[in-house]
Amino acid sequence: MSSQIDGASSVALLSDSLSRLQTTADPGDRPAPYVPRRPASRDGYGFRNSGISTPLKQEQPAIAELVPDPNGLGWPAKSTISRLNATPEEKAAREKKMAIAVRTILDCIGEDPDREGLLRTPERYVQALMFMTKGYEERLVDVINDAVFSEDHDEMVLVRDIEFSSLCEHHLVPFTGKVAIGYIPNKLVLGLSKLARIAETFSRRLQVQERLTKQIAIAVQEAIKPRGVAVVMEATHMCMTMRGVQKPGSTTVTSCMLGCFRTQQKTREEFLTLIKGK
Repeated sequence: MSSQIDGASSVALLSDSLSRLQTTADPGDRPAPYVPRRPASRDGYGFRNSGISTPLKQEQPAIAELVPDPNGLGWPAKSTISRLNATPEEKAAREKKMAIAVRTILDCIGEDPDREGLLRTPERYVQALMFMTKGYEERLVDVINDAVFSEDHDEMVLVRDIEFSSLCEHHLVPFTGKVAIGYIPNKLVLGLSKLARIAETFSRRLQVQERLTKQIAIAVQEAIKPRGVAVVMEATHMCMTMRGVQKPGSTTVTSCMLGCFRTQQKTREEFLTLIKGK
């Protein structure tokens, strides 16, 4: 019985000591509450303005923060404007500089840039790379080309199985697949081929699939201000199948839902059901 009383007394004394310590301690000496560190975002949700990232204002929804860039390119990078406005002489000088770099790469991997099969490879590769990144020279206003029409249609519009190919910005190897784009009009509809052209424009740049999916969705949203936009993309990445982990057959699926597709479950489910149907 005595040992139980002693134990209870010890607990009471310890609690009393801790309470007094917390009361007398300087608040400035107390450790700050732990706040998980979030990585800094390098890209805003809106269009970049002359290569400068457009930040989001925290007090307003993301979709209200889209700031079109002056040239209508949509997320232009540091050198996009100079490539867009290059004179023929500047273009030739740029391509010559690139060809010299490719020749250096051939030499560094152990090849002979002067052998017959590789003599014109630098120039051929430059032309191929410029084609595979031609999206940097395409303005969205030219891509859409006034193909916006007034139409009293308030049901879903969907184009699926749009094939695309792009270059992974981490390894400069291709990733290819299909994308489905759907939207619910708000008095305006977009020419069907323009959905595929928007996907083509953004895929012909150095990309990651997550950003590519979102850029397509936001471009459609900006073009016709529909009630909602949904984009689902499925792709195979060469940087994952032919190097690194080397897992052929693996696919990556990404999605971006805006407006009613994000807020209304039934609308979202209808879209997902339609893209799976054959």
